[in-house]
This record gives sequence, structure tokens and C-alpha cells, in this order.
Amino acid sequence: MTTTQFTPAQHAILAYALEHTGGKIDWFPDNIKGGARKKVIDGLFNRALITTDGTDWFVAAEGYDAMGRARPAPVASDPEIEAAVTTAEATWAKATATAQPKPRTRENSKQAEVLRMLQRPEGATIAQICGATGWQAHTVRGTFAGAFKKKLGLTIVSDKATGGERIYRIA
Repeated sequence: MTTTQFTPAQHAILAYALEHTGGKIDWFPDNIKGGARKKVIDGLFNRALITTDGTDWFVAAEGYDAMGRARPAPVASDPEIEAAVTTAEATWAKATATAQPKPRTRENSKQAEVLRMLQRPEGATIAQICGATGWQAHTVRGTFAGAFKKKLGLTIVSDKATGGERIYRIA
């Protein structure tokens, strides 16, 4: 049996929902506001511990299990609905098991502009990229090493003609 690890905020939110609101998530600790609430909710939802009805969040059956609580008794339901839910859950599980997260960049971002410059046949120099983005040279080189090589897995190659500037391209 595996034990689900919770952050203190996640544990407090789930425990409160189970104890006080019948599984409905409508309370957050005072220090969890705005973007932090979204991160906590996303973390619980991504692990299928909570679910939504479109407007409200509720503790899912897996959330009850992870908290060591008995699941609520199921309400009498329509067999057709149960079959549809089972099919949808199976489809979702299959899709999430095979899906590889793909790095995304916004189309109008400076990073996307640099990628377009590096994909050109003539490539780009550090000076050209600095001019297009307003970045300093060390920021450009750091973006190559961090965002492009490590996070996006791209291979950046460079060559330098005698007496010329170094040209960078995506291999």
C-alpha cells in the first residue's frame, strides 16, 4: 500500500472538506490566496484526489482513500450514467498514461522570437538576439543553456567564420 504525500495546505483543505462540508472544498487556510489556491487545487486535481461539477470542487473517491476515510455511500444512480462515467474514466486514464508533456511557448514571447531566429537558415548572432529582445548577452547565453537545452531539449550549434561573429542555430 502506498501512502499519498500531501503538503500541509493540501492536507488541511481535504481534512476540512471531509469533516465540515461533506467533501465540498470551500475553505482554504488564510495564508493560501490567489495563485497559491490554484496551485493547491491543480495539484490535488492532477492526482485525481478532487473533482469538479463545473463550478465547485469536491473530494473524489481517491481523496477519501488517500485521507484514510470511508467513501460516502453511493447515491442510487442510472446504470447508463455509470457505464458512461466508467468509459470516460478509462479513456482519461489511457490518455494521461500515454501523453507526454510537450514544452510550450507563447507565440508572442521573446523566447519564441529567439527560437524563430535560431531556426532561420542563416541562424542568429548574440548581438542580433540582444537587439531583438532587449536582453543582455549573458541572458541570451543563459537562455540557450537553460530554457532551450535543458528544458526544451534542443541542440544549439554554433560556428564562427574567420574574423566574423559566432552564428548560433538549432540543429
